[in-house]
Amino acid sequence: MSKFSSAILCVLLTFSLSAFAKETSPLVGAWRMVKLEVLVDGKLQSIPYTGQLIVTDAGTLSAQAMDANPKAAPTPFTANGYEALYGKISIDDSLNQFEVEIQSSLVRDLIGKKMQRKFEVTAEGMILSPLDEKEGWRVTYDRY
Repeated sequence: MSKFSSAILCVLLTFSLSAFAKETSPLVGAWRMVKLEVLVDGKLQSIPYTGQLIVTDAGTLSAQAMDANPKAAPTPFTANGYEALYGKISIDDSLNQFEVEIQSSLVRDLIGKKMQRKFEVTAEGMILSPLDEKEGWRVTYDRY
């Protein structure tokens, strides 16, 4: 093998290894909702909810959640007690925050909006909450 061929091989290997060395956010993955808490009389209280959150390495987020109460009133995020949305996600791991730009949603008024959230990933799971604590909710997830 010539020196030129060896040099090209080294360059190609360097680029290949750097592509594999890309760090993935700890937020990336599939998450199962285990607890939803909402602010009631100044305290977070659990309410029966189920759902999942999926964050891809390609920069997308999709979320689904359902209120156990079949007669649940609509909210800004739900219709008939159900929430479903999808969008582009931008993650800032240094701040433990992300922003999702909603591209599709069961509640069509959310389409085009940007939502900012904070997250904490631990060995036990992940906690997701709004940047503005006055919104009054917190969700706990386990990784699938």
